[in-house]
Amino acid sequence: MDDHQFIDSVAHRTGASVELATAMARATLTTLAERLDGATARDLADRLPEGLRAYTFAPSDTAERFELDVFVQRVSSRSDVEPDLAAAGIRAVLDTLRDAVTVGEHDDVIAELPAELWQLANPAPQYDAHRNRG
Repeated sequence: MDDHQFIDSVAHRTGASVELATAMARATLTTLAERLDGATARDLADRLPEGLRAYTFAPSDTAERFELDVFVQRVSSRSDVEPDLAAAGIRAVLDTLRDAVTVGEHDDVIAELPAELWQLANPAPQYDAHRNRG
């Protein structure tokens, strides 16, 4: 998946413009990087399209602990959208990540998030027999 496909997926899932989808994707990845430990954030960055990698570098090796409401507030503020749209953007990014990275990498990311945040993502990914399970 390249940068444009990733952003188009977020735009399609949210119904937002490409510009808003780009802002929400960048804000979500930045906030996600703050919430992940440094090693997991770096692993995720290595698997993302090149144009989005910079947004997933963790500012610290230690994850910052915060819950869904703070996550949504940060994404809302960073992307300059209302909290409801920010939550939809977060959901779209998490769902797009599931399609863009391996199942194992996605599971590593989700395992570090509070349940209320990973439950925001679509809990039942579409079946794809060609999906890389590694």
